[in-house]
Formats: sequence, C-alpha cells, structure tokens
Amino acid sequence: MARSDRLLQLMQCLRTLPAPVQASQLGVELGVSPRTIYRDIDALRRSGALIDGEAGYGYTLQEDPALPPMMFSRDEMEALVLGLREVVQVADPVLAKAADNALSKLRASLPARMRSEFENAVLYAKRFNCRPEISIDISELRIATREERVIAIDYGDVDGNQTQRDIQPLAIVFFDRSLVVLAYCELRQTFRSFRIDRIHKMTVTERSFRPHRVAMLRDYLGQLNRDDPYRA
Repeated sequence: MARSDRLLQLMQCLRTLPAPVQASQLGVELGVSPRTIYRDIDALRRSGALIDGEAGYGYTLQEDPALPPMMFSRDEMEALVLGLREVVQVADPVLAKAADNALSKLRASLPARMRSEFENAVLYAKRFNCRPEISIDISELRIATREERVIAIDYGDVDGNQTQRDIQPLAIVFFDRSLVVLAYCELRQTFRSFRIDRIHKMTVTERSFRPHRVAMLRDYLGQLNRDDPYRA
C-alpha cells in the first residue's frame, strides 16, 4: 500500500475507532507495525492534524485538517445524525458502512463546542421488522442503477412463478418491510416494481440505457401518482 493511501486510512481509523486508540490496534487495522504507526502519526501532525496522545497511551483525533469546520443548528445536526443512523439500520452492508464513515467525518469536522452535542444527540433510529433475506448483491444493483445498465434477472412473483427478464433499473426504494427496485421491464414493455428479495439471480449486462434514467423515473412516478396517489 502506498504511504499516501495508508495515511488516509489512518485518518479514517482515528475518526471511527473508539478513542484513545492504541498504535497496536491501528497497526492491525492497516497491516503495519506499531513503529510505522508512530512515524505516520508524526507525519499527520506535521501536515496539520491535531492528534492528542503518545506511544503507550493511545491517540485521539482532536482536529481534522482534511475537513472544513461545519456550522449547523442543533436541529440540522440532529436531522443529519438521525438520517445517517437510519441508513446504518436499514441499508446493505456497503451502504451502512458508508453511512457510519460519514458520521465519523461529520463528527471530526465539527468545532469542539458542537462535538458533545453531536455525540449526545437525542434522536435514534431502530428497526424491529426483519426484512426477507436478499440473495443478490445490492451494492452491485446500486452501481448498475447509477450507471444506467440493463440487468438480467431471475424473478419469482408472489405466486412463486419464475420468469427471466431484462430490466432497466431506475431507483431503489427502502420500504419498511422490503426493498423494491423501480424499473422498466423489457419483457412487459412497461414500468414495473420488483421486490429485491424475490430476485434470485442478477447479471449486469453491457447494454446501457443512458441518459434516460432520470426522465423515465419521473414518468414512472407520475404514472404512480395518477393511478394511486397514496402508493406514490
């Protein structure tokens, strides 16, 4: 690993791991020796990071020069914390980890006087309904949707009937009890919604439907609103 990449990862570890964090733990996280961690901590300090602590006592990131100071009202900060905590609860592992990292970066960017309010935010998100098990890689589906690529799926409907379809994914919707992909179904030649837990196999094709996703999604949502405003 290049040293520049290691320093970036070390900063992220200092943001996310419970402080004070020992050099030995940082070394395990990054796959290097504690002596290398000592040198890297010195390099980060020279670059402007305010890191409290020393060898044998652990390290605490006090001020992060990579992130500009952010000023939020108390309600704005509570809203951000609640939203990110909700993502940690409901999303797939890749997105949940990204939300957790975003929380750590938000904390590191706050002035000291606001950090305690962030750490003691009064709002939490908790889900008690377990969603059906999903067998496909949702992060791969998310990338295909973002890149506007057609995906081939094996899909089982509510009655257990199995079909093979090529769909153009438009958006992923997080409902309380299930995840749904809104899409254009090439088999039926119309918009359809597919429960992701009923997709048994997915292959991302090389076919692109760029740049139509945004316009198609707008049309689909408009159709839902006309047919059933409550559902939309």
